[in-house]
Amino acid sequence: MLALVCLLSGLAMGYVVRGPSTAPAALGMASTSGAAPVENGSSGSPAEVPQLPGGNVGTMAAPLLAALEADPKNVDILVQLGNLYSDNRDPNKAVEYYQRALDQRPSDVNVRTDMGTSYWYKGEAEKAIAEYRRSLSFNPTHPQSLFNLGVVLAGGLKDYPGAVNAWEKLLKTNPDYPERARVLQMIEDAKNKSQAPSTPR
Repeated sequence: MLALVCLLSGLAMGYVVRGPSTAPAALGMASTSGAAPVENGSSGSPAEVPQLPGGNVGTMAAPLLAALEADPKNVDILVQLGNLYSDNRDPNKAVEYYQRALDQRPSDVNVRTDMGTSYWYKGEAEKAIAEYRRSLSFNPTHPQSLFNLGVVLAGGLKDYPGAVNAWEKLLKTNPDYPERARVLQMIEDAKNKSQAPSTPR
């Protein structure tokens, strides 16, 4: 139930964007971006995480799992599996493979952003926020982490001032951010919500 509430909050905010990792075109991985956790180099994401075309996830994962068995610490394969499960709406499996990738490459801000987004879709807003903040400890201006941090602070914790701070930093440190107008509107909306009375009059 919590996951559904968080998902709906994310959609209302514009959705959290998954950070682009190393997903191969051969797997049909679509770069998602938008008002939710975002991918590397992307600006915003669609209302829903796109589902990969054709076949079931087990069939699509099989060659990657076989390759991983031969090379269990291959970060690229681990990330591809994380992306595959994320795009097929299995955030539990996505987190598993992203975490294994981060065990090998902890400072990869794109993978960490993707894992944060998977936590968001699991309904675990605080874990998502922790991952975005960890990403920002490696790269303080990472646009997707800043964008997603704001989305989850607002949509998950109702921390509108915190969300505004994240989005304002995003625009200040990334002046050419493609979704600038949208973020400005989100900032205005969050400021209005933070000024609303907390109890009925």
